[in-house]
Amino acid sequence: MECNIIRNLAVFTYLSLVCNSMSISDLPQETSVLLQCLSNHSVASIPISSVTYFPTHPSYPSILQSYIRNLRFSSSATPKPLFLVLPSHVSHIQASIICCKIHGLEMRIRSGGHDYDGLSYVSTASFMILDMSNLRSISVNIEDQSAWVESGATLGELFYAIAQKSKIHGFPAGVCPTVGIGGHFSGGGYGNMMRKYGLSTDNIVDAKLVDAAGRVLDRESMGEDLFWAIRGGGGASFGVILSWKIKLVSVPEVVTVFRVEKTLEQGATDIVDKWQYIADKIDENLFIRVVLLTVTKMRLQSIKAKFNALFLGNAEKLVSLMNGRFPELGLSPEMCIEMSWIESVLFWSNYPKGTSLEVLLNRQPKPEKYLKKKSDYVQEPISKKNLEGIWKKMIELGRPALTLNPYGGKMSEISESETPFPHRAGNIYKIQYSVTWKEREVEALDPIARLYDYMTPYVSKSPRSSYLNYRDVDIGINEIGNASYSEAEIWGRKYFKGNFDRLVQVKSMVDAGNFFRYEQSIPSLASWKSSRMAE
Repeated sequence: MECNIIRNLAVFTYLSLVCNSMSISDLPQETSVLLQCLSNHSVASIPISSVTYFPTHPSYPSILQSYIRNLRFSSSATPKPLFLVLPSHVSHIQASIICCKIHGLEMRIRSGGHDYDGLSYVSTASFMILDMSNLRSISVNIEDQSAWVESGATLGELFYAIAQKSKIHGFPAGVCPTVGIGGHFSGGGYGNMMRKYGLSTDNIVDAKLVDAAGRVLDRESMGEDLFWAIRGGGGASFGVILSWKIKLVSVPEVVTVFRVEKTLEQGATDIVDKWQYIADKIDENLFIRVVLLTVTKMRLQSIKAKFNALFLGNAEKLVSLMNGRFPELGLSPEMCIEMSWIESVLFWSNYPKGTSLEVLLNRQPKPEKYLKKKSDYVQEPISKKNLEGIWKKMIELGRPALTLNPYGGKMSEISESETPFPHRAGNIYKIQYSVTWKEREVEALDPIARLYDYMTPYVSKSPRSSYLNYRDVDIGINEIGNASYSEAEIWGRKYFKGNFDRLVQVKSMVDAGNFFRYEQSIPSLASWKSSRMAE
């Protein structure tokens, strides 16, 4: 699916004039050689030169910076791409692949830029960035309850487009509107309807992809193995995903949300303890997230637990359900807010009630921060005594916060091997560890690492699992204790468990030369064996 060319024609025309104001021979040699290569291999009516940015271009810094979501990777010392291409046509992508091969460059593919460790826009090798932000058209078909959405679109744009067509349809995906579709879908994509409908990737029925040979493939032509791999195995390991066909889901005209906060002094430990026993077993229409963070009051530090919920139903039914299954939270009708599903998207993004839906079209998130995040899965409830130990450790460290996301429901009904995403039955909840800061302080990384180490006894084992879309370059680096395991096998098992072997097989079939690669990409068999020999 091509983007809406009319929407961007004026911009492209202007950029083309700027770029073409000097001849290729006037450019630095390396730049002119690369630009000549790109131009020779692109057949689009809009010249690729108009969407290509080298460091000499005045817009290069702002375009590079526009989708860097983690300020840790925005310093002058951060490696920069030789150039960026913002494709408006599939030919621009094909030309970029060809020229990267000819000139020995790595390609980084960026849709929303929310990958926590910056792997879509940073590399230690010579590289370029394929920025998909111009490819963001969305076509919603309510009659067959489906939509085609391009990888450069954001979740907010998708939700908005659905809401413009229907008040009783939605899509299970993340709660941050500025996240890009490409990475979110291909890595799994969880959100607050996952207990009812599963992950984003569980609701994908077709896709269009450019492979390492430059071929444009859909589900039928790519085959079921590759279609399986890109739905949870990370699309950037296998090709450039142009667009996805998704299956819309039904939502009631009225949903209910609430946000309840409790401190330790208000019984938070007992409430979190009870939450562990019911959150994955309660009605699948109810999703209750818990955010735990250190707070200071009257110079004393404590832990605050925030309970955020979405219920696919009305307030009366929700209060009755909570009183029967989770009375410890003390939910009353006054704490509940009824609204439409699309309004609940704004609520979960912390927008005030009454905010215009147009805000979902804003592609830039709130002020960026320095950040580091990690993940874990919990399969047995943590005892109250050990919860108290965790609170003590969090208070000691000060900075890290924990977000607990419940599983169960639909997530327990789907086989581990149905998609590459394996974290299904047996998981009570997932933990996201988070630390953010406003100034450039390397030492801020230490608290999250120490909390992660402290949590070892309480989380999944053999392997200690992690979520691919929370890519964490730390895992695997310091964990090679057995010479028979490579670094890729260590993080590969954590992300994919037994599905890692099949992903390697698919990679070897479709990209044996390992063109599509980054620090934690799926290796081909040849590159895997080579890395193991080197280790």
